[in-house]
Amino acid sequence: MQPMRISNATRTLAEDQDEYMALAIRDEVIDGVNHMTSLWEPTPAELEHLKGGGSIRLTILGTMHPPVSMSTQPAPSEQ
Repeated sequence: MQPMRISNATRTLAEDQDEYMALAIRDEVIDGVNHMTSLWEPTPAELEHLKGGGSIRLTILGTMHPPVSMSTQPAPSEQ
């Protein structure tokens, strides 16, 4: 997966950390809960895996698993 620029991004994580990919995020408060949302695009090979019934794998660095949410959204021309 490749990180994309999300509309209305409020900051970029790891911008000055060469060992990581920079990640644009949008900070929002929804129903009193802080959210950080990023946008990702599957590579052509990953898209083929998904089309063939594959899955999306989420890896969290460290030993504590934070609450996460994953979903899809339509392509920009469909929004």
